[in-house]
Amino acid sequence: MLAKKRKFSAIVYREEDMYVAFCPEVGTASQGRTIESALKNLREATELYLED
Repeated sequence: MLAKKRKFSAIVYREEDMYVAFCPEVGTASQGRTIESALKNLREATELYLED
């Protein structure tokens, strides 16, 4: 079965010493010490959420 590729928005903001990434379309959020790691973690969290 082929997976559909979908694009979602990401809002990234700094909170103390971490970056928080939030996907408003799905409602998932994650964090990381860099913007790149916050986005990577958000991508993983969103993929896991959409698997169900």
